[in-house]
Amino acid sequence: RRPIDLGKSAFHDHKYAWYEWMREEAPVCTGKVSVMKVTLVSRYDDCKMVLGDPRFVRNRGTARGKGSSPMPFPLPKSIAALAKSMIIEDDPKHRRLRSLVNKGFSPGAVTALSDRVTGLADETLDGLSRKQGPIDVLNDYARPIPMRVIADMVGVSRDEALQFAKIMSTLTQGFTGMRMIRTLFWDLRPAQRFVRDLIQRKRAQPGDDILSELIHAEDEGDRLSEDELVAMVFLLMIAGFETTQHLITNGVRTLIEHPASLERLRADSDLWGSAVEEIVRYRGPIHGTKLQYAAEDVTLHGETISRGSPVMPMLGAANHDPRVFEKPDEFDITRSPNHHLGFGFGPHFCLGRQLALMETRVALEKIFSRHPGLSLAVPASELEIGAMPGWHRHVSLPVNLG
Repeated sequence: RRPIDLGKSAFHDHKYAWYEWMREEAPVCTGKVSVMKVTLVSRYDDCKMVLGDPRFVRNRGTARGKGSSPMPFPLPKSIAALAKSMIIEDDPKHRRLRSLVNKGFSPGAVTALSDRVTGLADETLDGLSRKQGPIDVLNDYARPIPMRVIADMVGVSRDEALQFAKIMSTLTQGFTGMRMIRTLFWDLRPAQRFVRDLIQRKRAQPGDDILSELIHAEDEGDRLSEDELVAMVFLLMIAGFETTQHLITNGVRTLIEHPASLERLRADSDLWGSAVEEIVRYRGPIHGTKLQYAAEDVTLHGETISRGSPVMPMLGAANHDPRVFEKPDEFDITRSPNHHLGFGFGPHFCLGRQLALMETRVALEKIFSRHPGLSLAVPASELEIGAMPGWHRHVSLPVNLG
């Protein structure tokens, strides 16, 4: 059987039909991400197992043995620091890095940020209400909110905001197709310089931000090296911004298309928490995780995943698995329990989950309360979903504020 090419429109335009076929007919199959062949698992229990079982690891070098690179492709020297990211490390290294950054994402830290997020949402909507004609939810609303939150978290000043925004779009739009080569070998250099300069400034003048805390973190006498700090800032920027802007955007479309659910939310604001969790399950932006690697031969559904092979758990398929979710293709804001895998599972379970849920809830509640007549500005059939493997994200979402 030919590998399923996750980058082709034949797949991503009909992904939910593909997911059903994979779960029922080929729960372990071969896929293609760019030029790389990967093993795809699509059932809920299998995805959960691959993410939580010590027979699968994040670091390619660990799985393949001595002398193997942690990355599936060679990185240019200038940006080799990115290979120090905790997202591609395993315990105990991963645990050490994660524990140092944990504090910035505690429930208390997230609660403290909620007023700031409310202010940003209002400020952004104030600007948009002066605009004539349709607005693009993704670029005009969902993007500026998490971007400012992350800028605040790493201590980027107002003066640097524009440069920071440019770097953010390089990081989040530059990893598809041939653009990836340009990003890796060219665009990431100035981005990394910006981050290194920021680190130097925070060393000299610490602020009230997570980066200053990381620089001065003494975890049992342990500090992050400069390369680890650079990798950590890049991870915060990409993970803390990219996922949230697309979750907000997907949420706006989902609620426009489910007016009865929106009416229930207007009648009972206590339902917002479970509504946002259901958006993550039903139309979350992350459909495939970072690659896991088999640290030994593993047999699953009669197929052998050989040691060192890359495996991608398909979260988008798992979150629609009827073995776990009743009527999985229905959007139900009161779904309970709702143990979706939208934020992953196991040691790499998303650290910023509470922050993403809070930002999304505030952004959705604000835009729908201030603009109750919000509607799509084009037919749903004309909305374009980007061809990024492992993602479900709109290229844009034009709406009328009403």
